[in-house]
This record gives sequence, C-alpha cells and structure tokens, in this order.
Amino acid sequence: MSTTIKVSVDDKVGTLELDNFAKRNALGAATVDEMLHALRAFERQGVRAVVLRTAELRDVWSAGHDIDELPVRGVDPLPFADPLEELLRAVRGYPGAVIAMVHGTVWGGACDLVLNCDLVVGDETAAFAVTPARLGLPYSASGIQYFLARLPLNVVNELMMTADLIPAERAYAVGILNRLVSGDRLLDSTYDLARKVRSRSGDSIRAYKLQATTFVRAVALSAQDSQWINQLRHDVYSGDDYAEGISAFREKRPPDFA
Repeated sequence: MSTTIKVSVDDKVGTLELDNFAKRNALGAATVDEMLHALRAFERQGVRAVVLRTAELRDVWSAGHDIDELPVRGVDPLPFADPLEELLRAVRGYPGAVIAMVHGTVWGGACDLVLNCDLVVGDETAAFAVTPARLGLPYSASGIQYFLARLPLNVVNELMMTADLIPAERAYAVGILNRLVSGDRLLDSTYDLARKVRSRSGDSIRAYKLQATTFVRAVALSAQDSQWINQLRHDVYSGDDYAEGISAFREKRPPDFA
C-alpha cells in the first residue's frame, strides 16, 4: 500500500498526488518507486492523461531529490540508474499527457520532474529553482540536454548559475508554465485541461509524444565528447565543492565554496 503518494483514476484521467509533507515531498527512492508503479498501472488501465500534483496545497510543492540519499564524494550522484532519472524517463515515455499542477515552490530534481511533464499549470505561488550550484553537484548530461531543449539558453543559465527561485509570472513568461491561473482556479483549470486532452485521439497524442521526445534526444556526440563529459562530471563530484555542499546541507549551514 502506498505511503507517500495517493493514486486515483476517473474516466481515464489519472491523479498522482505527492503526500509526504513530513519530508516536504522529497523525491526519495521509496517515493519514486511508488510513482513508477502508479505510472505503470495507469498505462495498463489505458489512462490518457495524468495529473501530477500534491495531496494538499502547501508552501512547498516538492523539495526535490532527497539529499540524504545522495552519495558521498567520489561517487556519481546522478547516474543513469538513479531512481529519479528513471522517473524522468518514465514521464517522458508515458504514452499520454502528464500534466503538472503546481502550487508552491519546486526545488532541484522536482523542477526537473515538472519540466519533463508535457504541460504545466501553476498559480501565483508557483516558483522554480534548480539547485546543483548550491551543492557543488554536477548536473547530469541528459538533464542539461533536456533543459536546453525546453527553455532558452539564458533562462537555463539563470536557473543553473544562480540556483534562485523563478517566480510564477516570470515562469509563465519564459515558458516553464503553460498556464498561470489564480489559486482558486488551479484545480478546475488543471482538470479541464486533462479532460480536454483525454477527449482527443489517444493514438495521435501517443505518436506525437514519442516522436517529440525522440527528436529532443537526437543530438549526436562523438565518443571523445562523451568521455570528456564523463570526466568533467567526475572531477566535480570527486572535488571539494561537492563534499562541502553536501556537508553544509546536512549541517544546515551555508556552504563555503572558497
């Protein structure tokens, strides 16, 4: 039985609710595993649109990757087999629309999760931050590729280099949000959109989405470039900044990246 999410289906519209507020809906391995099982169940049931939301509307939508589960210095913190990376691939590969409904702040890996959804509806409290620069963490190459496909370069630069929150109005202006609505309209607007998608051709949407995600990944790298990227990331997660960033987070103090 699920303990950190809630799952329901109504007329081929599925709802997946994050419900682990004791940890600010952090995307730890257990929660991610539950979400993956839910998405697989939705696919078996022919769910055509999935709403990803929180069980309650609180200040934080999700704190992102569970920092307590990140490895120590010298080990890649975001390998291909990382549970969150698997979840991102599952969302991109889901054969229907995945719609994020956002109230509150979205941090780190949760921002990546929202941006991997097909559509995003948020209210005036929605704000987004990508936080590896706060931790000295090298972001995954696939994650950077997807961000660059999803947003303008200057916006990705701002997210990655400042690690500051981008508030709702600017998030809408730069394309993070498809729709920005008032808080009292968030629920209705999201499910109106989900029902509209559900009413369209499922075969057409599936074919479109699988082609689109393939095109996004269609960047050819030489073996030399791939090796260089791997070495670049290795140097960061084996370095002093990553060790300091993780220690500072766990000790609840500002990091000193001297």
